[in-house]
Amino acid sequence: MTTTVTAVAHRGDPYRARENTLPSILSAVEQGADAVEIDVRATRDRVPVLLHDSTLERLWGQDVRLDRLDHKELTGRTGGGVPTLREALSATGDRRVMIDLPGATESTVREVVGTVRECGAQERAYYCADTHAMLRVRAADPSAEIALTWTTLAPPRPVLLEAVRPRWLNYRFGLLSRALADRVHSDGLLVSAWTADTRRTMRRLLSYGVDSITTNRIDMLRAQLAKSAPRKGV
Repeated sequence: MTTTVTAVAHRGDPYRARENTLPSILSAVEQGADAVEIDVRATRDRVPVLLHDSTLERLWGQDVRLDRLDHKELTGRTGGGVPTLREALSATGDRRVMIDLPGATESTVREVVGTVRECGAQERAYYCADTHAMLRVRAADPSAEIALTWTTLAPPRPVLLEAVRPRWLNYRFGLLSRALADRVHSDGLLVSAWTADTRRTMRRLLSYGVDSITTNRIDMLRAQLAKSAPRKGV
């Protein structure tokens, strides 16, 4: 089992720039993120773009659903502030990209997986979300790397693991313990934790032997990793 820890920047570097935007991604890269987590949805004309919520209300002050806007309309409403997946993959350079798929439909998954393939990013992109979304990813790309988001202490059933074939189990940080991390490792999987934003939580997760930590404070996580034994991102 690997002894490395991957530092994942959650939606970029949201304390310095608006989440899921190119400035936020570029800031995360500058702060030393091993990987950048992004949320991807599709516009009405099936263009994969970066947005966590189903509407523009929280980030852009407009109560309109993304799936009711063409990409051109979205660009006009946000001044081009919502990047496409293609733009995000370019902005991350050679860094890993963790693609979260909130509310993913079969058609959205096909568009996202196809875009990753067309951009030549298959080797550095991996996917996270719930079981339904990850089953769609597995169907669209049999070789995709998957971090299955798991929200209970009960282990996934063997039949589910066989169908999804994840490399990672992706847990909310409060669920994790040393015993749970050991159990996941004994099953041959890696442990990913989200979203840890305090030094105390980061230190605790590192003591459990997790393989990846996702955070809104990538600078803080990099500092904590620097204090631990030298490690390199997966």
